[in-house]
Amino acid sequence: MENTDKVNKRKNNDDSGQMELQVLAGMFSVSQVEDYSKVNLDAEYCFIGKTDEEKSLVCLSKDVPDNTIQRSNDWRAFRIQGVLDFSLIGILARISDTLARHKVGLFAISTFNTDYILVQNKDYKRAVEALREEGYRVTENKL
Repeated sequence: MENTDKVNKRKNNDDSGQMELQVLAGMFSVSQVEDYSKVNLDAEYCFIGKTDEEKSLVCLSKDVPDNTIQRSNDWRAFRIQGVLDFSLIGILARISDTLARHKVGLFAISTFNTDYILVQNKDYKRAVEALREEGYRVTENKL
């Protein structure tokens, strides 16, 4: 029986065993909105989060609705390629540690299938270099 790490490598990596991070095209915004009535849920990327204190939205900057209370622009996004098993431990911690050692802040989002890492555009090149130095395969798309 294969262990989870071997299954994960097969699902998410090339033959070298490197985890792949795909850079998503476009610039993202992290926003706080009054409500979700104007959010385009059919947009290519739309991450919403609601608590008893706020309603948050992460989407491409061009898709931010006009009922935004606060907004932080100029974020670049990386997607961890493949489907991550829930039993895997430390994936985000290792990426976070790598970026922290290079003085790059991050904003993380998890979905059912995988994780997304956002970094400010001013830190993007440093983030890519740091991740590659650490052995991640970073695949870039042009904006």
